[in-house]
Amino acid sequence: MSRASTAGYAEEAENLARQYESVTFEEVHAPLLHLLPLSGRALDIGAGSGRDAAALAARGFAVTAVEPTAELRAEGVRLHAGSAITWLDDSLPDLPVLAARAERFDLVLLTAVVMHLDAGERARAMARIAAQLSPGGRVFMSLRHGPVPEGRRMFDVSGEETEALAHVHGLATLHRAARSDMFARPGVSWTLLAFTPA
Repeated sequence: MSRASTAGYAEEAENLARQYESVTFEEVHAPLLHLLPLSGRALDIGAGSGRDAAALAARGFAVTAVEPTAELRAEGVRLHAGSAITWLDDSLPDLPVLAARAERFDLVLLTAVVMHLDAGERARAMARIAAQLSPGGRVFMSLRHGPVPEGRRMFDVSGEETEALAHVHGLATLHRAARSDMFARPGVSWTLLAFTPA
């Protein structure tokens, strides 16, 4: 039986939430912040501890946070109880709960999410992401490269492949940046991408 895309997160939810919260939204997404809409509706897919969702809510966005791991979602609700965030139990590649709500968003954020999906799932996920985007909206995406942590399911996903897939689904690249790992983990690096409807 193949490992689930969320494998390894439930058991480590408390420690992971602590790690996620040790850096800020502004630090993590610095290369893309010049493209951040001023306000609107934001969708944080794979929201984890809610760090980014809470930061976006504080900036005035109406935020929907999608997190499939119940333990992480509970940490997010606890840590950011005072933030105006709508939490959903849903997951890529198809986001069936969100798709049924027929909402569109000015910002779709995927931080360290896409590399958990295999090639077929990535294609389905990109179609769903594009469908959730408002005209003129933005997608911010970060890809992790390097060794796979024990017990996790990850794939080697390049920025080039992700851009090509986005283009197939009607998205144009606004920005691409490379970044070292904020936690200085050996061999780990990141690609940050921003897209908008073509």
